Amino acid sequence: MSGDQKRQLEQQLWNIANELRGKMNADEFRDYILGFIFYKYLSEKQFLYANELLKGEKTEDYRTLSDPELLAAIKNESLETLGYFLEPNQLFDVLAKKGSSKEAKAGESEAASNYILDELDAVLTHIEQSTMGTESEEDFTALFEDIDLQSTKLGRSVSARNELISKVLSHLNKIDFKLEDSKADVLGDAYEYLIGQFAAGAGKKAGEFYTPQQVSTILAKIVTTGKKKLRSVYDPTCGSGSLLLRVAKEAQVSEFFGQEMNRTTFNLCRMNMILHGVHYRDFDIQQEDTLEVPKHLNLRFEAVVANPPFSAQWKSKDNPLHLNDERFAEYGRLAPTSKADFAFLQHMIYQLADNGTMACVLPHGVLFRGAAEGHIRQHLIKELNVLDAVIGLPANLFYGTSIPACILVLKKCRQKDDSILFIDASGDGHFEKVKNQNVLRDKDVELIVETYRERKVIDKFSVEASLAEIAENDWNLNIPRYVDTFEEEEPVDLDAVAKELRELENGMAETDREIGSFCEELGIAPPF
Repeated sequence: MSGDQKRQLEQQLWNIANELRGKMNADEFRDYILGFIFYKYLSEKQFLYANELLKGEKTEDYRTLSDPELLAAIKNESLETLGYFLEPNQLFDVLAKKGSSKEAKAGESEAASNYILDELDAVLTHIEQSTMGTESEEDFTALFEDIDLQSTKLGRSVSARNELISKVLSHLNKIDFKLEDSKADVLGDAYEYLIGQFAAGAGKKAGEFYTPQQVSTILAKIVTTGKKKLRSVYDPTCGSGSLLLRVAKEAQVSEFFGQEMNRTTFNLCRMNMILHGVHYRDFDIQQEDTLEVPKHLNLRFEAVVANPPFSAQWKSKDNPLHLNDERFAEYGRLAPTSKADFAFLQHMIYQLADNGTMACVLPHGVLFRGAAEGHIRQHLIKELNVLDAVIGLPANLFYGTSIPACILVLKKCRQKDDSILFIDASGDGHFEKVKNQNVLRDKDVELIVETYRERKVIDKFSVEASLAEIAENDWNLNIPRYVDTFEEEEPVDLDAVAKELRELENGMAETDREIGSFCEELGIAPPF
């Protein structure tokens, strides 16, 4: 599919999403449209797989299959391979066509003939229940729980709700997702586009589930530096899973791990994984508070990426067990209750494999705040020597906050362990303004990544600071202490300025004389 066709698909899906826009806010209609797209994807995947199994059989079209033995065989194979099962009458296009039908059967009103809400609800429930007792059960449980087909936000009456949902399904049914092309991830890219569009309209809530694509790309390229394959990648605050999936665009990833506290976003992440073709056996996404109930603590990961919620609160003082927690104990201090930034950082370092790389986005405060955070920062640099690079980003990059952020890169086995690379990509010329948001361009991303990978020293952009210099600065990592971006002004020629002032003064005197002569001719007093 060409770039134009891809953009056309994205626009088509966004236009369909806007069928719901007038009824509810961005984060609400997001759950409906993404859920319906996911149902269509599962349906088409089931149809293609079943038809492949039916080759050579009397019936080769799964929609018309009625043989109970063949259905049972396809169900078993589907649960093993796809992880779920849909019967022929539960396929997306069957319900979409019924919802748009205007032909009533004998003894049935037109409204009753195209009523699909109860059937649709039953199908979405069936998808989840079909996995019960199977290996994929955990990955499909409650996936569609945020889709409330009886919500008055969809319409005041049952018929109004049915009409709206039927219209949305009908529009979606006309779009070919081209799933036959196994090499193309067109639908996955379009899904990511929609998530980004919803984030743009969701305000502060966007930060809960979305990292701008350009920032995700920087993190992904950094943690895959020098590697074409990764055994595992982990995101402890995975949101919609976009960061994890972005890493897979840079290297072949065997297993994906993530944890997300928000239930709705957790569901979105699992959908996103499956829709991008990640097999249910190859990802493990858990729903829980990472700091309080870490789900993967016994594992170590080759790549760790994250964009944790900035300066979130956590229960550091309320939970005395944290002082003895193996993730935090060696530092001697806990991150403050009002700012969990370093707690997330410590958690990720603990889970990082010895040969791994970690890149995470954090607020600038982690670079210079004192007290317990200063103590932890010193321990990271002086005792553990795991900090490899500090990258400053422009302000107003992230949805929901205008504050500038930074990327910290950490490694347990650093090749150059006597210095830390500082990159200041926050200044003018390193981004462009699009509407109310600052955006990194491809060339900005490439410059940051290339500078990191080659540890380039570029005037007013990057510098390698020795650990001794950082110690002299009392372990303060504030970027302007190391990267000098000061632009000297050209010297002022005072003689030229004085001459210009004299010329202006002479000109003003001549103008006053002309005004005076005009006033004399008119017989009025001059204004000076």
